[in-house]
Amino acid sequence: MGLTLTEKILKAHLVDGEMVKGKEIGIKIDQTLTQDATGTMAYLEFEAMGVPRVKTERSVAYIDHNTLQNGFENADDHRFIGSVAKKHGIYFSRPGNGICHQVHLERFGIPGKTLIGSDSHTPTGGGIGMIAIGAGGLDVAVAMGGGAYYITCPKVVKVELTGKLSPWVAAKDVILEVLRRLSVKGGVGKVIEYCGEGVKTL
Repeated sequence: MGLTLTEKILKAHLVDGEMVKGKEIGIKIDQTLTQDATGTMAYLEFEAMGVPRVKTERSVAYIDHNTLQNGFENADDHRFIGSVAKKHGIYFSRPGNGICHQVHLERFGIPGKTLIGSDSHTPTGGGIGMIAIGAGGLDVAVAMGGGAYYITCPKVVKVELTGKLSPWVAAKDVILEVLRRLSVKGGVGKVIEYCGEGVKTL
């Protein structure tokens, strides 16, 4: 039996361990993203590592969460993030450019690549065929420095879609129904892949 899309991407990025479901594996990360609510700590950690330039194909720092300026704290964070981005070869997305997970998908997302981000909505990139995972700031810093990201090798759940969506039904309704059936905890340690003729109508 052939490999699923998830298994193909993970196998191509495998740097440690074996592709055995439930076992820990280390994968190479192609891209990272941060946003200003979580990025400050990630960049402090990255700078502490002493790596002069990021080793990912692309790392982007988004200023999109803490844009309200009613004190000096957010402005200071933004200046710090901007200086780190310039110093270490990180793309800098200014306030007003858009929200990180959506902008990243539209501007930088590449099917078959791996992405971790210090934003819980980073898995949005999975919609175009990336392995995209929300992670802690230290994990993102390590990936920017060229280190592997460790995960439990996931089980892949195949959802075959047939027919077409009814009026007023969107792709989001499909995942909500899958979650209703599996429960949120039912998706832990799994990647859900959609296939079948119904995918064309999403």
